[in-house]
Amino acid sequence: MNLNKIEKYWNNFKQLHTTTSDTYEAWPFGDNPELATELAQLVLEGKKTATASAYAMYQAENDQLPEVGQYNIILDGQDEPVAIVQTTVVDVIPFDQISSEHAYLEGEGDRSLQYWKDVHEAFFARELLTINQSFSEQMLVVCERFKLLYPFNK
Repeated sequence: MNLNKIEKYWNNFKQLHTTTSDTYEAWPFGDNPELATELAQLVLEGKKTATASAYAMYQAENDQLPEVGQYNIILDGQDEPVAIVQTTVVDVIPFDQISSEHAYLEGEGDRSLQYWKDVHEAFFARELLTINQSFSEQMLVVCERFKLLYPFNK
C-alpha cells in the first residue's frame, strides 16, 4: 500500500471539501485484486453505496466497527486510491435477515438478494476459514451504507 499516495489523495480531498477530520481508513473491497477493482468501479458509477463484512472478523482482529461519519478511502486492486466515501449507516444483522434493499445497494450482479446471498456466503466462508470459523446463516454481518464524496479524476 502506497501510504504517500493515499495521504496525498486525502489532502487533495481536504482542499476541496470542508472537513476538520484527519482520520480515515484506506482499504479495498473483496479478497482479491480483480474483485477490489470491480467493486471500486461500482462505487465510482454510483451503483455501490453499501457493503457488508463478517462481524467475526472485527472480533478476531480486535478492530472497531465502522462508525457513522467515518471517512474511507477506497482502493482498487493495485492499492491505488480511487474514491472517498463517508459512512452514513451501520447495522449489525444476522446473515439470514439481510434485506433485499441492502443487497440492491451493494450494486453487485443483478442486485438481487439471492445473488447477494450466493456471493457473500462464498466470500464469508473463505474469509472465516482464515480465523478457523465457518459460515452460518445466523452469523452476524456488519452492514454499512455510505455516500460517495470524492471520485478520482485522472
